[in-house]
Amino acid sequence: MAVLHNRISRKELKERIINDPTPRTTISFYCYFKIEEPKSFRDQLYKDFTALGVMGRIYLAHEGINAQISLPTANMEAFRTYLYAIEPLNGLRLNVAVDDDGKSFYVLDIKVRNKIVADGIHDPAFDMANKGKYVNAEQFNQLTNDPNTVVIDMRNHYEFEVGHFEKAIEIPSDTFREQLPMAADMMNDDKDKNIIMYCTGGIRCEKASAYMLHKGFKNVFHLEGGIINYVNQVKEKGLDNKFHGKNFVFDQRLGERVTEEIISSCHQCGKPADTHVNCVNDACHLLFIQCEECNQKMEGTCSKECHEFIHLPEEEQKRLRSGIDKGRNVFNKAKSRLKDLKVE
Repeated sequence: MAVLHNRISRKELKERIINDPTPRTTISFYCYFKIEEPKSFRDQLYKDFTALGVMGRIYLAHEGINAQISLPTANMEAFRTYLYAIEPLNGLRLNVAVDDDGKSFYVLDIKVRNKIVADGIHDPAFDMANKGKYVNAEQFNQLTNDPNTVVIDMRNHYEFEVGHFEKAIEIPSDTFREQLPMAADMMNDDKDKNIIMYCTGGIRCEKASAYMLHKGFKNVFHLEGGIINYVNQVKEKGLDNKFHGKNFVFDQRLGERVTEEIISSCHQCGKPADTHVNCVNDACHLLFIQCEECNQKMEGTCSKECHEFIHLPEEEQKRLRSGIDKGRNVFNKAKSRLKDLKVE
């Protein structure tokens, strides 16, 4: 049977969402559970989610589901009822976006993958059932006041760059699969300390906590619901906020404002800035930080070469980028790819 998918152009769908006044809510959720037939489960979700007006990005695998979506606010309860009717997902926490206008997604993509988080783990003895202890925002704050606690950021470097928790340790790697063994090696002399792992919504740090236990660590914790849930709990309960800056998110927003602090700088002029953009050159799409002044001066491009490229005749641009697939670079800023972005 043909795979169910959207047949309307993404450009048209984006325009529809931008112009649609219907209030929408952005949420994310994940769950590690066994899915026997991911492909048939995917097709059923596609039909039912489409009927509910869901847009977003969802990954399915035998190990579970990972979703970042938006939907009409009026359909939230119907969506929750549908989701909770799936036994392993009953009562699942839904992370509501911190800073959101509902325009985060404009198409529904549901893809079947080998894993919902690419981890590079091949050891058959590894078991996600043996994971670290959840900590909520209040417990996180209490534990981090203890000098015997180490806080580890399990996100990519470009996420860490614009916002992170106080005293958090960055694992300097471009991919999660590289971070896992690196984190274990970096913490090898701190096996007796409390280790708290965190990420955006909880999915990466939950797997990372299981990996650390697998590697012999004892006191491993992970932040329940990640940064998104932490920030919401801090607001609801009036707790001290230990996260500074912006929380990078993998949708059209590219970031949720948590505090007014700007802890990073424009990659082109060095001025304080924390707005991520993708180079408008379709042959590049490099993800980088650009201030408003440089954005206007460079017309949204990352370099002199790309700036010159976008002013070539359209046919010449098409010819030069023929065969180049830069789609994956939309959420990719590997340090090895970064050029000298400084502009005069």
